[in-house]
Amino acid sequence: MLAHPVNAPSDEEAITLEGSDAGPRASRPWMPDYGIADADQGGGLLPWSWAEERLSAAMRYWVATVWPDGRPHLTPVWGLWLDGLVWFSCASASRKARNLTANPRCVVSTADPGQPVVVDGLAELVTDQGELTGFLDRSNAKYSTSYGPDMIERPRISVWRVRPEVVIGLDEDRFIDSPTRWRFGG
Repeated sequence: MLAHPVNAPSDEEAITLEGSDAGPRASRPWMPDYGIADADQGGGLLPWSWAEERLSAAMRYWVATVWPDGRPHLTPVWGLWLDGLVWFSCASASRKARNLTANPRCVVSTADPGQPVVVDGLAELVTDQGELTGFLDRSNAKYSTSYGPDMIERPRISVWRVRPEVVIGLDEDRFIDSPTRWRFGG
C-alpha cells in the first residue's frame, strides 16, 4: 500500500454534500503535479448525481479483482447500478468469481474514458432468490434481452453486488476542476 503524502488533503477536509444524510462526502482526489484546482475553485466538485447518472447509463463496466498471488485481474462485464450498488453476474468458475470469493475487495469502472466513474468497494455474493430475479428483470430491460432463469442459476452462475467505499469521477472536458472523490460511510 502506498503511503499517503504528507501534504495531501485529509479526509477531514472533505466537503459534505447538502448535509450528512444526503449522500457520500465529496472532496478533491489527491493528484499531485496535474495542476488540479482546489475544490472551491473553477466549476467546483461534481455532484453525486453526476456519478449516479453515468453509473446507471453505462452499458459496459470493467471489474478489477486480485489473484490469490496478488496479481491484478481485469475483465469487462455487463452490469447495473441498482440501489446504490454495482451489480453484475458471471460464471461461478470464472477467475473473477474465484478471486472475489477469496478477496471481496475490487474496483469497478464505467467504460467511458472521457467521463469515467471508478467504484472502489467490497463485493457481496447475492443468494436471495427475489434479489436474483430482480437483477435478471432489470438486466433484461437494460440490455433489451430476454434471458431466462438459467442466467442466474446457482451454483453455476454467481451474481455479485459491489458496495462502494470510495468513488472517483472526472470529466475530461473539465479536467482541471472536475476530479471528485466521494467517500461513503463513517
